[in-house]
Amino acid sequence: MKEFIKSIAAFFLGLGAKAVIRRYRPNVVMVTGSVGKTSTKDAIAEVLATKFLVRKSEKSFNSEFGVPFTILGIKNPWSSIAAWFSVIKRLFGLLVLPNHYPNMLVLEVGADKPGDLANILKIVTPDAVVVTRLPDIPVHVEAYTSPEAVQEEEFSPAYALKAAAPLIIPTGKPHLREMADRTPARIVTYGEDKESTVRITHVSFQKTDRAVAGMQAHVTVCEEEGKLSVLGSVGKVQVLPAAAALATAYAFSIPLAEALVALDAYEPPPGRGRLFKGKQGSTVIDDSYNASPVAVEEALDTLAHFPDAKRRIAVLGDMLELGRYSIQEHERIGALASKLADIVITVGIRSRVMEKSAGAAAFIHYDDTRTAADALPGMIETGDVVLVKGSQSIRMERIVAALLEDPRDTTRLVRQEREWKRR
Repeated sequence: MKEFIKSIAAFFLGLGAKAVIRRYRPNVVMVTGSVGKTSTKDAIAEVLATKFLVRKSEKSFNSEFGVPFTILGIKNPWSSIAAWFSVIKRLFGLLVLPNHYPNMLVLEVGADKPGDLANILKIVTPDAVVVTRLPDIPVHVEAYTSPEAVQEEEFSPAYALKAAAPLIIPTGKPHLREMADRTPARIVTYGEDKESTVRITHVSFQKTDRAVAGMQAHVTVCEEEGKLSVLGSVGKVQVLPAAAALATAYAFSIPLAEALVALDAYEPPPGRGRLFKGKQGSTVIDDSYNASPVAVEEALDTLAHFPDAKRRIAVLGDMLELGRYSIQEHERIGALASKLADIVITVGIRSRVMEKSAGAAAFIHYDDTRTAADALPGMIETGDVVLVKGSQSIRMERIVAALLEDPRDTTRLVRQEREWKRR
């Protein structure tokens, strides 16, 4: 019964959002991919705001509910009946009364199962599409027949583009370029490859007062050059959303210098490589939003190269929705972690198999995040760098909260809403 009510609500919400799009006809930039969508969406919104009145998806609102919420400009009403009546009132106002509606929507879209993006495309079609990375073993693969099927669905918004509309893709994946070439779109690329429209080079840690403060890179767009800084988060992956935003700026004829100034206001979302001061003079890398194999690999690489670390500690939770690839990917990540970290701490049922591939690193396992959060603060020493990463349902942010030097920083973590804390 609950699923039936949910499907009815999604249907009528989608109809209302579609009617709003038809009335106001905003430009729509759609952000899709398996990794880094929310960060990319936020960075794109910053640069497009120099030229348009922009509304972006809140947090990770990328589903059949989240996309209409963004179009209507409302927060998630969750299960509140009063809040759902406010949604109806808001929709009525948008369709009947005069409104100063945004002329640019930056919409994050995602798929948990086959057909999800097709349903979203029935509500709204894009004027430009930005694709983030499509890894070999993507998240949600357990719901699909193959990894390629996930990639095809994530890429599907590009097939809805009109001729010569911007399609913005990362370089370095030949299959992605082949998919892009099947569309009539105007292709703009970003990445480290020489042929990239927006090329980033010399990616490195940025320091302030000898402490790591974020990431920096040199960027080239045609004949223009500049310096890109992303503060508050670490990892080469944190530079890619900003590069995608610069590629989007290029597609909409926004000068590089102007776009770089706009990106000064960009801050990566919570749980995406965010830096915090930890207990006992440690450093915490909060990457607790979610986890897929490729994202964990990148986070471990960041940990391995973090400057001046006394001990490198990887706290890794289960990676969910991998289906038949789950055991092999957990074992592979365990082997990699044992090479790149001094101590590997695993959390959850699936991650227990990581210890099978243990190397030089010390391995410790906990069944759940509450137990781990109680135990870990007593293990941390001055100079340690602690990476915390795991899938959303594992709730790794509980461990981050336990490791923070200043408890007030808890408000900057993911999933701090009352509705999440009840779960």
